[in-house]
Amino acid sequence: MNIQFNTNLLETNVINLAVVIGIVISFVGDALKSLLSNRQNLILSNLEEANKRAINAEQKLFEAREKFESAKIKAQEIQNQSINTINKDRIQFKTQTKEAVQRLENLKKETLTFQQKKALTILSKKVIALSLKQVKNKLQSRTDLKFQNSINNFYIALLRNYESFN
Repeated sequence: MNIQFNTNLLETNVINLAVVIGIVISFVGDALKSLLSNRQNLILSNLEEANKRAINAEQKLFEAREKFESAKIKAQEIQNQSINTINKDRIQFKTQTKEAVQRLENLKKETLTFQQKKALTILSKKVIALSLKQVKNKLQSRTDLKFQNSINNFYIALLRNYESFN
């Protein structure tokens, strides 16, 4: 084995540079590959995380839209129920008012009928009392013998009819 030194500076520098560059590329390349691989993994994990967050946000948005639509439908149902309840109450109020008016009309008619009967009864009693008073006055003023005989004959006839009837 024969080892010789190359004295040509240009060849020596090129060879040394090639060796150094090879070593540097080998070590730096591995480090750079490792660094780039780590960076790639970090970017991929960040992308996956961002993708998961985007999916989660889309799911929450979908759920929020569903809840909004459900609340919208529920609000519409409540509004419809309120309108129906108001209409039913209005109809019931009208019916109750008509019934109350009818009851008051009937009560008014009954009261008027009662007051008419009462007035008629009072008037009848006054007419009868006045008639009896006039009859009594006439009887007291006509107490002559002829009149008393006619009254006695009348009562005798009544008694005979009563006896023949029994």
